[in-house]
Amino acid sequence: MQRPPDYGIIYNWDGAPHGYSEYPQSMEQFLDKAYSVMKDTQVGAHFWSTGGSEDGDRRLNKPDSYIHARHFTQSANILSMYDRGEDPHAALIQRGHELGMHVYASVRMNDNHFGGMQPGEMEQSKHPSLTQFRRNHPEYLLGDRVGEWFALSFDFAISEVRERRFNTIKELCENSDWDGVELDWQRHAFHFDEDYGYRMRYTLTDIQRAVRTLTNEISERRGKPFYLAARVNGYLEMCDRIGYDIKTWVEEDLVDILIPAGGAATETEHEVAEFKKLCEGTNILVYPGFDASISGTALGPEDGFTKDQMMNRALAARHHMLGADGIYIFNWHANGETRRELLNTIGSTETLRRTDKIYAATRRVIIDEGEWRGAFWKDRIRGTVPVPLKRTLTGDGPTMILEVADDLTSDKPSHLELRFRLENWAKGDKLKILWDGEELDNFERHYDQVFVPFSNQFISHVSEVSDVIWISREMTVDEVLMGSHQVKVILKHRNEEIDDNSDIILTDVELVIRYD
Repeated sequence: MQRPPDYGIIYNWDGAPHGYSEYPQSMEQFLDKAYSVMKDTQVGAHFWSTGGSEDGDRRLNKPDSYIHARHFTQSANILSMYDRGEDPHAALIQRGHELGMHVYASVRMNDNHFGGMQPGEMEQSKHPSLTQFRRNHPEYLLGDRVGEWFALSFDFAISEVRERRFNTIKELCENSDWDGVELDWQRHAFHFDEDYGYRMRYTLTDIQRAVRTLTNEISERRGKPFYLAARVNGYLEMCDRIGYDIKTWVEEDLVDILIPAGGAATETEHEVAEFKKLCEGTNILVYPGFDASISGTALGPEDGFTKDQMMNRALAARHHMLGADGIYIFNWHANGETRRELLNTIGSTETLRRTDKIYAATRRVIIDEGEWRGAFWKDRIRGTVPVPLKRTLTGDGPTMILEVADDLTSDKPSHLELRFRLENWAKGDKLKILWDGEELDNFERHYDQVFVPFSNQFISHVSEVSDVIWISREMTVDEVLMGSHQVKVILKHRNEEIDDNSDIILTDVELVIRYD
């Protein structure tokens, strides 16, 4: 297959615009909700999520009753379009082409939004995403052979599951004039019994190969390229563990666009350079994926929106520096303005120049209880924070990597600061901090006030101290050259009055860059 165009930014919509207008939603309302966020930005391709079930929204049937108001609005708006003789897929493609974009069908290969439901609970459930196929075949599900939250995920070791998924993809691709199709393997990345992914990877390659044969046939029949994208894990090692045989996919030309991405929230340490190296000498492009948020990050002096903007810019700049062909956006639910600044910035190194950024150490989030428990198990395998600071025999400590993509010798910043956030800190604790092996001093300290809403519901500024602090130091341009930097934090002395088992926790390591 020939090389795909330079899209700059790929924007994935998950189908939510169907629920953003009062019933009955007109086609123009729907198209406006879908494209207002992308129009007149750096977005060059729109990936439209066609649903996560083994059927698709073309086969959506009117239920006996809607389980809640949101279900009614979303589903009834879709059904009303077909009742009026309209085709939302055809309309999406036409509008995207009018705006100069390619439009792909995005297929969630094993979507699981069932809230931890177990196979035995399906019979009594009215969940709108439970298809009859899933209800009829509990033996096709992973059940108790995987984490509890993903018990209703399909077992892709079963031939009937793979055949059903392929037939749905085939029908979807052939019924509309898409420019390509995306296999979203990361929504969600639980396809086999635990620890069976590497052994069973040939079965996922089987689907990838079958879909590639399909896209080649469509390309030949239409006389124009029909591209194939795949959203996979951000680490090649984890791809192996899950069952994505990326090396074989590249060698056999089974994909045109690889999208390294987290399973939930933004993975910040995509192996962009490693993916690019694997694709050398091919026409395969690499678009590292962003999700709704960079999870777990603590607020600093900046408000939440500003910090999110700064961190996304830094992450995009890092990806471009490592060779990314563009940026992929997932779950950015937005109107025409919310994300416009980023969507006109992060698609190019030139537009990222002299923009405020925060480069941060990779934060690993593990959720063992509550909603989405277990969702992050297969992401961020090299997350370095949060980490407890322990006394060591040789005076060592945890090392974090910050990859800086700004050339500060050419673009002089007005503010350059290295900062750390520490929990369970007390006066008398002493740290040693190394930047690329050189000890830094002259750190300033300020308390991060943490409020307990139950007893201080109006957030009154009562205390002058807390057990959470930020320490910071101004850096020089000569200290922060473009490229990779090592930051080491060593516990020199712990307040003797505090129990030995009560650790200081290093939660965040950040380099803040601001320009005039």
